[in-house]
Amino acid sequence: MFDLRDLYQEVIVDHNRSPRNFGKLENADRTLEGFNPLCGDRLTLYLKIDNDHISDISFDGSGCAISVASASLMTDAMKGKSAEQAEKLFNHFHNLLTKDDEDVDMEKLGKLAALAGVREYPTRVKCATLCWHTLHAALLGDDEAVSTE
Repeated sequence: MFDLRDLYQEVIVDHNRSPRNFGKLENADRTLEGFNPLCGDRLTLYLKIDNDHISDISFDGSGCAISVASASLMTDAMKGKSAEQAEKLFNHFHNLLTKDDEDVDMEKLGKLAALAGVREYPTRVKCATLCWHTLHAALLGDDEAVSTE
């Protein structure tokens, strides 16, 4: 029987141990830092934008397993997306973690749905959403570091 908790743990562990798109992206068009003072998560997000699409994205930094796994999953999901598509996915993912009564299409989220388990741990939601808020700010052209506080 399929157990979302098992998938959650497996995906978190895998993406924490072997984060995808980890490292500085040379010649990035946009770079923005994010920080979660509560947990100590710190990341830098690098974006290459071509014709309003994210042609490449990476991150570096350090953080808890949830923060690193979320950034890894997010960067995988965002490659090739337009800014508008990225915003829609940001909102969909944010609703997944913050709205108990929200109808969320788990299939639309793909592997990101594995992070739904974070909702059971409210203090960890900021860990999972740090990279997402940093991406959101970078797409808006903000240049001030993002903090979850």
